[in-house]
Amino acid sequence: MPLPIRPEDFTVVIPALAKAGFAGLNVTIPHKEAAFAICDRVDGFARRAGAVNTLVFGPDGIEGRNTDGYGFVANLRAHGVNPAGKVLILGAGGAARGIGAALQDEGAEITFANRTPERAATLAAALPPAKVLSWERREEALGDYALLVNTTSLGMAHEPPLAMDLSRAAPGLAVADIVFAPLETRLLATAKARGLKPVEGLGMLLHQAVPGFEAWFGVRPTVDEELYRIAAA
Repeated sequence: MPLPIRPEDFTVVIPALAKAGFAGLNVTIPHKEAAFAICDRVDGFARRAGAVNTLVFGPDGIEGRNTDGYGFVANLRAHGVNPAGKVLILGAGGAARGIGAALQDEGAEITFANRTPERAATLAAALPPAKVLSWERREEALGDYALLVNTTSLGMAHEPPLAMDLSRAAPGLAVADIVFAPLETRLLATAKARGLKPVEGLGMLLHQAVPGFEAWFGVRPTVDEELYRIAAA
């Protein structure tokens, strides 16, 4: 059930959903850091990431978890991409936090680039030894990385596209976009046209939902071709 919630209403609506009998929910842009703040407790990975994307309602209050990183890494592996290596992450919001922390756990070297450099610096400081690259240098530095990740809303339906010249990318660069509507963003289409490795966001959406579904309903679903086909329809 999709529930559009305005940021200014978030802290009122979420506890009301818990009282209304919901088992929990996933949280998307732009609520992941606000979700962290309203939890009665959070798991260790969510605390490290500083963001929550999965809420579990129970008799002891609201539990926050971060499954973004799990879902992202699982989707990379499903596409045959090694999560270790040098990674450039575009964005510094809640998704960037969870993905960055998960990739570090896989041995990756993380660099953040964000339109607001102060946010990138704050995030890098929270996930040492992550580095910061200026937004203006994101294209010229592409040759240094094995994986490019867009965690911003740029390219999402009703949002401006992500302006990204991939001509300086190293051969074999994997390009991941967590946007799943549209399924193929301009960034991914450009990557495919250049012979790079595109990784769409729908797989991440499905994989990150697995731990949450299990917590809410006691059943652990499997992400397979049929589920992917249904979700993509």
